[in-house]
Amino acid sequence: MAVRTAQKTPAERLLEVLGPVDRFHDRTELGDFGMPARAFMEDILEPVARGGPSSRMGPLEKVHAFWFAGMSCDGCTVSVTGAQAPSVESLVLGAHPGLPRVVLHHPVVNVESGPSYMRAHEMAISGELEGPYVIILEGSISDETRAIETGGYWSGQGEEPWGPDGELRTVSTDEWIARLAPNAAASIAIGTCATWGGVPAADGNPTGAMSMMDFLGKDYRSAFGVPVVNVPGCAPIGDNFTETVAAILYFLQGFGPLPEFDELGRPAWLFGETVHRHCVRGAYYEEGSYADEFGDPECLVEIGCWGPVVNCNITSRGAINHVGGCMNAGGACIGCTMPGFPDKFTPFYKRPPGSLVSTAASRLLGSFVRPLRRYTNDHLNREVRWDLNKEVPSGWSRESSAPTMVQEVGHKFYDRMRRSSDTGRSSGEVWGKREEWTYEHNPEREATQEQIDLAVTDRGKPTNKES
Repeated sequence: MAVRTAQKTPAERLLEVLGPVDRFHDRTELGDFGMPARAFMEDILEPVARGGPSSRMGPLEKVHAFWFAGMSCDGCTVSVTGAQAPSVESLVLGAHPGLPRVVLHHPVVNVESGPSYMRAHEMAISGELEGPYVIILEGSISDETRAIETGGYWSGQGEEPWGPDGELRTVSTDEWIARLAPNAAASIAIGTCATWGGVPAADGNPTGAMSMMDFLGKDYRSAFGVPVVNVPGCAPIGDNFTETVAAILYFLQGFGPLPEFDELGRPAWLFGETVHRHCVRGAYYEEGSYADEFGDPECLVEIGCWGPVVNCNITSRGAINHVGGCMNAGGACIGCTMPGFPDKFTPFYKRPPGSLVSTAASRLLGSFVRPLRRYTNDHLNREVRWDLNKEVPSGWSRESSAPTMVQEVGHKFYDRMRRSSDTGRSSGEVWGKREEWTYEHNPEREATQEQIDLAVTDRGKPTNKES
């Protein structure tokens, strides 16, 4: 069990100021208020959801997911709705074998509103909710104690009778997180604002914005013993989030162990590599070729790309359904997944000072590598028959030059080195020239029937037999 620190966390300080709650809306008086469909989202989806005893592999039939928006732009919501592997729809409908059905409580998605929407939140606090729940935070958490001093709040979600004498008051996102986190099965932060504070926590902000991890403290553990899970990005890749949720749900279901997370709570299999290692422009960096302006196809480091030092998988996964992504679409990486964003990455689109050493070394090496690769590419870009016939039968070019004598010597030397470790080769020429193809160009030499039979049997492979 983790040892508690003497200093109180921001969440504990907030609850100390607000005090406990024990009043909720009188559900008998609500009627159809906030219920345009006269049903809750959970009830509407349950008849068509496939999650149940026949498909699940553990004790959980459903898990409630409470989505809260702090200081955010709602970009994380937009990103997640485009996820494909798995999609939000498949999670909500329980379409994945073994996974419990996700009952999503999202202020944008749900059909119910007002007090009816807050009903499940109240049941979670009072312990009446059927099944476990997870909390999801989009956007950073502000220091609501500052706002309380002037009788206001920074970001709110709903009203509850938690004021003096049961008066309705706006409940901040921070308060919901503080009250629900201790009994949550898992607490997940989505997007850089929720994971590290992000733009709202940048230098000069008046809100005291922070991440969920900062808010709950390093000793926080969910009811299942899980620290805060962080899926950063501005906006994050939707599939990164839904894939992480699916992995956690398998753990909650008892179907497998908790997947590997790094020391900052990021999914290690998603954020273990830098942008640069899987960037589609990485080879240009190796060869010392850099873009001068946006729109150029080369490496973007010299016009402000931080990819070599940023943990993110967008170049290999793409933005939506394996399509797009910053560097894939020509945009430089500005480090939006990193805890130091944005303060440690500004000014944006300016060359990182640390790249001076690496790019200078790469340019020097590239001045040798590029010509050698072009030389070898020229050789490998020709059929052996074209070398023998001294022509390229392509109608796409009016003239294709044949290898010069110097190139022939160099290519032959290269091929000898290539074949030097081939223990299965036979004696004779080692650079792929098929002697039987030369007969029509050397009338004085005639092929024997044995050579012709061997050539046909070997389907054109070199025979190395002399007439």
